[in-house]
Amino acid sequence: MQKILIVGSGDVARRILTQLAPHYRVYALLRDPARHADWRRAGALPVAGDLDERRSLGRLGGLADIVLHLAPPPASGNRDTRTQHLLAALESAKSLPRRLVYVSTTGVYGDCAGARIDETRACSPANARAQRRVDAERRLRAWGARRGVAVSILRAPGIYAADRLPLARLEQRLPALSADEDVFTNHIHADDLAAACRAAIRRGAANRAYNAVDDSDLKMADYFDRVAAAFHLPRPPRLPLAQLAQAVSGAQLSFMRESRRIGNRRLKTELKLRLAYPTVDAGIAEALSRRNACSS
Repeated sequence: MQKILIVGSGDVARRILTQLAPHYRVYALLRDPARHADWRRAGALPVAGDLDERRSLGRLGGLADIVLHLAPPPASGNRDTRTQHLLAALESAKSLPRRLVYVSTTGVYGDCAGARIDETRACSPANARAQRRVDAERRLRAWGARRGVAVSILRAPGIYAADRLPLARLEQRLPALSADEDVFTNHIHADDLAAACRAAIRRGAANRAYNAVDDSDLKMADYFDRVAAAFHLPRPPRLPLAQLAQAVSGAQLSFMRESRRIGNRRLKTELKLRLAYPTVDAGIAEALSRRNACSS
């Protein structure tokens, strides 16, 4: 039985685990010992370690045939020291994984002024958060090429699910951009991202990037409007960028300064992924159906 190490134990990792556990021996790197029992019940073998503490990662070397790297970079700086620490730990053994799949972000493309793009678009990160992701991608690509490990990169946009919709944002009446300044945005359902990870484990090419996005083609405020309409909430007020900058956080504002329309041809033709939720409308409908079922 092949061995997989999951690094980054969040919601998407748990969705992946339910599919991997029957077919692989799955290890999960966990920083908090209190979570070990829960992950063990879900089918994983917990491994204690903290990506911010290189010396805590000694058990990772030679542990797995495949590494699924979903951990975000640290919150500051221009480098991803967590990925640096992970690679150093994997290097500590004679036996390296044969494959590594990394979940990055479509933010590496920066602002594309609403242009339609694909994976051939050069990275042009517009903020430190995206710069850290580019640093991680470059480190992983170089390491994979040097060490003969097949590194595949999934670039994911805004991840949503039934329990990850902007309902609180709508209830708080936070504003969105006016129609003439609104930006194109991209989405992927958490279940589809989990499926993309599994597809990359099976079919991902070495040193290859894949946009893990759905087929939606809409602007950010239009997405908020559709969620609001489905859940009978007020639509967010629209403000020009100059005024909106005074009403939202800097992190939220950074997303509203970047406009991209991202293609997913490689995801479908090379990874052969069939999206369960090809548009946000399908995901919103499923979330609404689930809520109605729970309330009946």
